[in-house]
Amino acid sequence: MRRQNKAGGVTSAGSGRALRLDPHRLPVRYTAADELADGRARVIEIDREQVLLHRSVNGVRMRFRIPMEVFRGVAVRVLDGNDSEVAITLEHPDPALTVALHRAEGIEDSAAEWQSWGRVLGLPLLIEDVDGTLRSPVEMIGALMTGEVALRRRRKTPLRKRRPYFLARRRGFGPGIAPAVHRGEREIIAPE
Repeated sequence: MRRQNKAGGVTSAGSGRALRLDPHRLPVRYTAADELADGRARVIEIDREQVLLHRSVNGVRMRFRIPMEVFRGVAVRVLDGNDSEVAITLEHPDPALTVALHRAEGIEDSAAEWQSWGRVLGLPLLIEDVDGTLRSPVEMIGALMTGEVALRRRRKTPLRKRRPYFLARRRGFGPGIAPAVHRGEREIIAPE
């Protein structure tokens, strides 16, 4: 069972628990390890628009406000030497500002979390290659996914052979109906 702190974040109960934050319960506030900070910890607040990092280095208190647009995306990484342990991170161009979102064993559960974080934060999904570089799992042009064109499905219904209703209404006079023409009669209204 995980414990909730006052700001609505999730703190792991026990040292053997994996980090798991819920993307649908933002804002989230939690404490993470930081080697350079006093007390070796920093406080992270994640919102839909920004990330706040609170830490203290050599007695100097700092607070970083990072807009969500600055982050490169939500990345999934296999942790060092352990193929079964996976981490989902919010990737920043500066590795010191990268934020961990989820850490667990098994890639099956992590894939759903990874997609959920990307959808909620509106950031692209990234995968770590064997050499450590990050890439998108699908080819994209801006926010548009590219790939092979899917063939159009043919309708298998008897209605596909019918004419559309609006064309049926536009039919003119058929050859059997001729307009009435009165020849040789005097006009009722005479010209002056």
